[in-house]
Amino acid sequence: MKDKGLLSTTKQRIAFILIATALVLSIPLIAMQFTEEVKWTLSDFCTAGILLLSTGFAIELIIRNMQIGVLRTLMLLGILLALFLIWAELAVGIF
Repeated sequence: MKDKGLLSTTKQRIAFILIATALVLSIPLIAMQFTEEVKWTLSDFCTAGILLLSTGFAIELIIRNMQIGVLRTLMLLGILLALFLIWAELAVGIF
């Protein structure tokens, strides 16, 4: 029997995307309870949620539609790089 590895089905990967997004968004929510340094508004949570979900679903699309190879890896790295650059720009305005 062929082992497909972790998160081998689309439903598992989508569930992982949703759970990972919720966990990442819970970090500032919890931090806001303990410190005044973190001040996120509803729009901050919505923006971060949209950014994380769109990145996760873009990665899912690449995984589902492209064969394993160099191009697929470069596409995935490009998506993650875009996520980090947009996140940094929204956080501190580096550009």
